[in-house]
Parts: sequence; C-alpha cells; structure tokens
Amino acid sequence: MILTDTHTHLYSEEFDNDREEAIQRAIDAGVSRFFIPSIDSSSTKKMYDLEKQYPSNIFLMMGLHPTYVKENYLEELAHVEKELALNKFYAVGEIGIDLYWDKTFLKEQQHAFQYQIQLAKKYKLAINIHCRDAFGEVFEVLEDEKADDLFGIFHCFTGDFNQAKRAIDLNMKLGIGGVATFKNGKIDQFLNEIDLQHIVLETDAPYLAPVPNRGKRNESSYTLLVAQKLAEIYQLPLFEIAKVTTENSKAIFGI
Repeated sequence: MILTDTHTHLYSEEFDNDREEAIQRAIDAGVSRFFIPSIDSSSTKKMYDLEKQYPSNIFLMMGLHPTYVKENYLEELAHVEKELALNKFYAVGEIGIDLYWDKTFLKEQQHAFQYQIQLAKKYKLAINIHCRDAFGEVFEVLEDEKADDLFGIFHCFTGDFNQAKRAIDLNMKLGIGGVATFKNGKIDQFLNEIDLQHIVLETDAPYLAPVPNRGKRNESSYTLLVAQKLAEIYQLPLFEIAKVTTENSKAIFGI
C-alpha cells in the first residue's frame, strides 16, 4: 500500500529534533511520497537539503505563500521565477489568498496569486492553492485564469459542497487532511457525494493534526489516519483509498 502526502512542511523547525525519525515513521506507515510546498525564499535551501537526503521520496514545489506577501513581495516573486527556471519542481505552491490574519496586502496577494498561476502555465505545472477566509477572492482569480492548462490541488479544502463542485469544475483536486476527522470540520458530511477521483490526501504537517492527535504536532505518518477516515466515509477498503488517491496525485504532479 502506497500513501501520498501531497502537502507537508517537513523542513519546518518543528521537525528539527526528529526529522529523520518522523520521515521513517511515515515510511513505516506506508507513506512514501512527500510533496513539499514552499513558503518564501527562506525555505528554499532547507527544501533542497531535504530533497538531496531523500531523492526517492521528496518532491518539491516552488511558490510564495500568501501570508508571506509583504512589502518585498516582488523580490520574492523574482526568487520564485528564478528557481523555477533553474530547478525541477512538481507544482507552483503554495499560493493563493489568506484574509484570516491580515487584509492589508489583499491587492498584492491577488497579484502574486495570478502571477504565479501564469508561471505554472508557462512551466506546465500544477498549482497548490492556499485559501483561508477568501473563497470569493480565490475563485475570482481562478475564473480569470481558467484554461485547460490550469490544474492543481485546493490544499486543505474546508469549503462547502457547492465550493467543492466549483473547485473541481476548475480542474482542481481537493486536498483532504485532518479537518475531515474533526467533529466540527463539516466536510465529512458531504465528501461521499464527491467522486474519489477528485480527492488527494495531505497532512499540512506540522499543522492540523487529525483526531486522535488534534492539537499536537502533525506529521506525515498521520496521512494513514486521514486515509482511514476516508475509508469510513466512502465505505471502501483502505487499500482502495490509498490506490486511488495516490493515482490522483500522480495525475496532478506527473510523478
């Protein structure tokens, strides 16, 4: 059984004391594919180091996270563009709009999101979308850029059924993680109405650990807990959830 964590920040300082052990725990749990989103230029070297250490397991994305869009965001976008030209990546991400913490840089976030979508099209890559308190704003940009060559993952999807359908209509898979196990997460109430071909698994480690580890540090081995929850929701064997969601991830990332 091969499980794929399509979104994990394994370079995060939260793993500085036991990174190798955490990766081994994941591999032991059947999670052998880790897709690593970029935050900003400060995460680039750590990502490359991780890829060098685990070349068969670690697959990198490049992008500027919306909460890191600040006064210097044009410099950060130039860094993204330079890295995409120089190295191999499997998606542009994580990119998007986040209005939960701060609305100050909304215009800059919108510009950064659209610009990075255009870079993804240029390099024929998927996008990995971060959306928090910003479904309207994210969909507006996606509609502007809608095209056959725009595709990717709506990371940590927490919307309602209609928003899920809209994301799928825009060539997006839904990234499902720990929220599906939360009592107040709500997405478990309609997920079985979404064909499994539109779903990929993720953890967003070290954030959003699934039940029974909610509130603790998340890690990629917990992808198995998310898969077990989906097996329950879809009334399918665990190996089927693993197989289909991993195939879905291959369709998005090309590997």
